[in-house]
Amino acid sequence: MSQQQTSKAAEAGARENERRHTILRAAINVFASKGYHGCRIADVAREAGVAYGLVYHYFKNKDELLETVFDTGWSGFVSRVKAVVQGEGSLEQKVRGITDVAFEAYRVDPRAVKVLILEIARSPGGRVNRQTAFMDAIRLCSDMLTKAHADGELRPEVDPVLAATLFFGNIEMAFTALVMGVVDPKDPEKMARAKEQIAGSFLHGVLAADADPEVPWKKEQGKSATRSKVARRS
Repeated sequence: MSQQQTSKAAEAGARENERRHTILRAAINVFASKGYHGCRIADVAREAGVAYGLVYHYFKNKDELLETVFDTGWSGFVSRVKAVVQGEGSLEQKVRGITDVAFEAYRVDPRAVKVLILEIARSPGGRVNRQTAFMDAIRLCSDMLTKAHADGELRPEVDPVLAATLFFGNIEMAFTALVMGVVDPKDPEKMARAKEQIAGSFLHGVLAADADPEVPWKKEQGKSATRSKVARRS
């Protein structure tokens, strides 16, 4: 292939990517404003400023559009979380960093977050596997907490996998609060307070430095063991 042919092929590929991106962006806007069930392919084409048939050139149907929106948005979020997890810093710094990533994602693209949180949950089951996608993020966080456990930053009784699941549950509910308008994203003070509450409440429950002298469930476990010994002696 000549240099001219290579250049033309590259330009054609760039145009294809740009059109596909335009359609995806339009799909996000329509899903966010009309919802999954109210969205039609014709609406997406109109929003993108392209011919109706061109949408079908890139996507088979509305389900595939939604799946691609989710995969693109979630993979971008997870990659940013991964950068925080694999970077330098204490457990507290990383938890606060991940929380920052979540709030920044909403600040930059609130419509995309709305689609990820609300419309994916309302879509028919099958194409978008939220469980598998969320597990990627939970595994990353679990690895971070396992390392923190080994470094003595985590309370010894805390299970890293369960704690990771709870943390990302907090993140998802933070997204939901933003989407539902519980927190005003235009108010910097309220956003900062919300971030602190999400990160701080989680950290207080897992950091070794915040551990109570006696963990309630261990105390009860000890009482049970004592009662069992007494019962055996009698």
